[in-house]
Amino acid sequence: MTAAVTVAMVGVMVVALGLVVVLAREPGPSPAEVVEAYELAWDRLDFDALWSLSGSELRDDRAKREFIAAKTAAYQQEAGLRGLVRRVTVERVATHDEHAEACTQVELGDGSTVRNRLELAARDGRWVVVAYALLVAPGATPSPANGQANGQANGRGPVG
Repeated sequence: MTAAVTVAMVGVMVVALGLVVVLAREPGPSPAEVVEAYELAWDRLDFDALWSLSGSELRDDRAKREFIAAKTAAYQQEAGLRGLVRRVTVERVATHDEHAEACTQVELGDGSTVRNRLELAARDGRWVVVAYALLVAPGATPSPANGQANGQANGRGPVG
């Protein structure tokens, strides 16, 4: 092997190692970005994305393929729940070490708004949603339909 080939190979290896280090240090999406993506995935009924954005707490103790099949079957007759969101606003995010809490305001196409509280955990170098609850509007009376956590609010809970 010539010296030029050896130098070229070492150069390629150094560049590849540098790329690995840069990518390994990339923090991934922030809690706010994950929360927004989670809300929009529900609006699209994108169960593949929801599984990826959720911690095990919200996966109904199912493998990805089973989760997607169960949710798809459960929401098959609920096409009217898709595409209702006009805008998602992340109102606040509080991060404490490996945990975060966020509140969102979801503006629907009819002009009404819904506020949600989401809890996140940092796992395997990325943020995932581990609990989800509808926030009760001021002056409203809490009910099972709007006061449950762990993804069970808004008809978005364990189904199937």
